[in-house]
Amino acid sequence: MVQQPTMSKLRRIDVKAGFQCNNRCRFCVQGDKRSQFPDKTTVEVKALLTAGRRDADELVLTGGEITIRDDLPELVRHARDLGFRVIQLQTNGRMLSHRPFVERLQAAGVTEFGPAIHGPTAAIHDELTRSPGSFRQTVKGVRQVKRLGLPVIVNSVIVQANVSHLPELARLLVALEVDQFQFAFVHALGSAAESFATIVPRLSEVGPQVTQALGIGLRAGVRCMTEAIPLCFLPGMEELAAEAIIPRTKIFDADQVIDDYTEFRLQEGKAKGPRCPQCRYDAECEGPWREYPEHFGWEEFEPVTRRDDG
Repeated sequence: MVQQPTMSKLRRIDVKAGFQCNNRCRFCVQGDKRSQFPDKTTVEVKALLTAGRRDADELVLTGGEITIRDDLPELVRHARDLGFRVIQLQTNGRMLSHRPFVERLQAAGVTEFGPAIHGPTAAIHDELTRSPGSFRQTVKGVRQVKRLGLPVIVNSVIVQANVSHLPELARLLVALEVDQFQFAFVHALGSAAESFATIVPRLSEVGPQVTQALGIGLRAGVRCMTEAIPLCFLPGMEELAAEAIIPRTKIFDADQVIDDYTEFRLQEGKAKGPRCPQCRYDAECEGPWREYPEHFGWEEFEPVTRRDDG
């Protein structure tokens, strides 16, 4: 039965069905949860979908790795029958390399796929995922989805190992004809926190590389954006910060429900520095993940006092 949302400001729910995964990404923000929380049962996930539909008409199913669940087509059908307008799978993309599997998900009601590619080559991507062959499978998966005519929205996490390769990664994503790509600065929680010194790059090094990579996407006509990069590091690309357009989202996490992730992100996740009030973007910029200045301080952050129209 189709249910109508009751909360005008909320558009999306994010259901984390479990934290098991067929990758072991060095930077996984959820990595510490694998041994702490069991995967939710089919009944439990369906109950969350039913409850969440009262608030929103967009759904993100994720984990962990959602595609390794045997009940995934059943969960997608349940979401479709509830009337979700958007059903996105956030995935590492490996299982999408199997065309019959993708066709089953399409028939069940998936409307878009959000695979992750973290490097332009197998050497970089597979080292980060700690899963040999994962790059080949994910790239094949993207191609399978595109052949079936479904939207592909790629997320790439920025870490030390791929910073200098972001332009090359952008060229790969353009060649794969993805519908959208996003470069997200690593959040130093979970597995990333355990290896902070070798995982988290300096924003001053990221800025030039990510702006070049975004330019490659824009010139090719691909929608592209960033996440968790303060605007002072995005000269000329400030309008591509995803935070301005991320829908209000309710997250069903492992052991808690976050009713409004935008507010949670602003209050608990991000931080502002002592000179941020001097910046012309202060009102619209969320600042970095708070773990970043806790380790590196605020010296890199230069307030933007005027727009560079040159």
